[in-house]
Amino acid sequence: MSTANAKPKPDIAKVEQWLGDHHKLSVEDLAPLMGGYWSSAYSYTVGENKFVLRLGESGDGYLIDEKAYQFNGPMLPVPHVVDRGEALGLAYAISNRHYGQFIETVAEKKAQQVGLAMDNLLQAMRAITPASVDQAVWYDPVQSDLTWHKWLLGSLTDRPDSHTAGWRRRLAAKPALDNLFNECDARIRALLPECPSRGDLVHGDLLHQNVLVNDAADKVTAVFSWKCSARGDFLYDVAWCTVWSPWHPVIDTADIWTRVLAADDLSEADLKNAAIRHHCYELQIAASHMGWYAWTEDEENMASLVKVITLILHRGPLTI
Repeated sequence: MSTANAKPKPDIAKVEQWLGDHHKLSVEDLAPLMGGYWSSAYSYTVGENKFVLRLGESGDGYLIDEKAYQFNGPMLPVPHVVDRGEALGLAYAISNRHYGQFIETVAEKKAQQVGLAMDNLLQAMRAITPASVDQAVWYDPVQSDLTWHKWLLGSLTDRPDSHTAGWRRRLAAKPALDNLFNECDARIRALLPECPSRGDLVHGDLLHQNVLVNDAADKVTAVFSWKCSARGDFLYDVAWCTVWSPWHPVIDTADIWTRVLAADDLSEADLKNAAIRHHCYELQIAASHMGWYAWTEDEENMASLVKVITLILHRGPLTI
């Protein structure tokens, strides 16, 4: 599977024509935006309004983004999806545009500011009223039986109906990778009983061009792409930051793990078995992305991930 074929690339002239017909007004400053694996994105202006258009093969993620606007707040800015549907043979979503820089691209010298931005973002997510039942998929009542634990294990299973079907077979073809994945899987299942279903709002894909911050890097200006979100344990998003910190020096230096342990909104009960829970989530994130890199045939990132997993397995839970 080539990463180059993951998202559609329609003719920009046709995009402009469709937008003009759709808005029934002049469209100005149309330009492609970077980022996005499954969708092509474009910024544009209609009158005094600034928008972003996304086009992809599936509109499922756009529906989730639309529903996620219910979480919008000063410290958790979620772009408003003002319209979605089908166009040019693809699914589309139009959102109000937010501005900023991707948080992981900020210079390492601003790690303190990035840490503050992440502190406020994660605290704002923890302030969202917890789910009253153990239903991980908050946006889809059809999946009401998917608990937090099942959600965690789900990404370790190669499902034939998934976009990435076939990844497990590719791992199995390489004994060293297969053995490492199996070691992670076994430890995750052993640690799972220590992981509570708290009903916290979990984004599940922070970083990777999904969070914008202002020029000073001390305030989040947008949180995109909620298709991986769930209701579970807030420490999952912390583990996301620690797993990917070797790729992003500013996140590494910001030390989100130490910051969350000192957060004034968390009690001793909130942090019970925190190191074990965090360790389990680190392994789940890393193991599931072995599947992703196998499917995308990304050997360079797979090699880096193997080093990270080996380190995580060797050091065990982080200290408190």
